[in-house]
Amino acid sequence: MSSDFEGYEQDFAVLTAEITGKIARVPRLPPDEKKQMVANVEKQLEEARELLEQMDLEVREIPPQSRGMYSNRMRSYKQEMGKLETDFKRSRIAYSDEVRNELLGDDGNSSENQRAHLLDNTERLERSSRRLEAGYQIAVETEQIGQEMLENLSHDREKIQRARERLRETDANLGKSSRVLTGMLRRIIQNRILVVILAIILVITILMAITFSVRRY
Repeated sequence: MSSDFEGYEQDFAVLTAEITGKIARVPRLPPDEKKQMVANVEKQLEEARELLEQMDLEVREIPPQSRGMYSNRMRSYKQEMGKLETDFKRSRIAYSDEVRNELLGDDGNSSENQRAHLLDNTERLERSSRRLEAGYQIAVETEQIGQEMLENLSHDREKIQRARERLRETDANLGKSSRVLTGMLRRIIQNRILVVILAIILVITILMAITFSVRRY
């Protein structure tokens, strides 16, 4: 399972490096090439999002005791993805303003105001996205804690069941031992009674023999 995650991780690293380089090149390209580059970056960003989804699914399949390290790495990758999207939005806004100025012949003042307004909206959206991401991380961590608690409860229940089974076996063994001891005690008592009876019979026999001997003489 971790090998699949690491494979996605390597693909994500290569892809984000390519996206970062292309975003940096967008402002310096001619208009026709900028349009093509923007479309290319949009496609690669979508591929990066799909990789993040696959990595997230892989993390969910990892056992809870080993999941913490991968969750931290996922958090870092999502932050990196958010930064790439923000940089691309800024680059795309600049590209849109440039195209609009070329089409309308604007002097650039209104474009600057609109760009500032759009950048402000972008920052707000980014903050909202970060809050949603934090909420999602809290939900994931809460789910992990719940799963760990359920697993611990399951282990405790198994221990209690095994302890009960051992107690039942101990009770059964004690019952058998008690029956064996009772039988042994009964046989000891019977043997002692038999010895006493034999001793009495032997004494009576000796006395009778002595009595007959005395009378004969």
